[in-house]
Amino acid sequence: MTDKTNTTDTTGKAEKTALTPATHTTPPARFSHGVRKGNILQVAGQVGFLPAAEGQPPTPAGPTLREQTLQTLDNVKSILEEGGASWDDAMMVRVYLTDVDHFAEMNEIYNTYFAAQGLTQPPAARTTVYVGLPAGLLVEIDVLAVLD
Repeated sequence: MTDKTNTTDTTGKAEKTALTPATHTTPPARFSHGVRKGNILQVAGQVGFLPAAEGQPPTPAGPTLREQTLQTLDNVKSILEEGGASWDDAMMVRVYLTDVDHFAEMNEIYNTYFAAQGLTQPPAARTTVYVGLPAGLLVEIDVLAVLD
């Protein structure tokens, strides 16, 4: 678990804290699932992997865009919460799809998901097509959040 306090270093600057929820595996390279510095929290690109299971490779939530998107949003939410944030703190959501034909379905899933979150205001968002995800993965989402 990550220390969520907003601490400063010896120069008085906010310290940068890497965020890795217990549901996530350790990243395979030198990056963090999320980073908080002061009141800024950046969630790295997340995909629809199920929660980590000891000794098991990451497993997609399912083959469909709906299954993967809902799991991806849950994965993002767990990092936001690990950093002391919520969806209401999200300022920008970036969605990367592997297929241009998924735009309409993604918008429906996105709208339904965020309607259920009870947000006071929706975040800004952008969606683009990106073909560089590992085989079988259909969506990646990253989020920038600003905490009060």
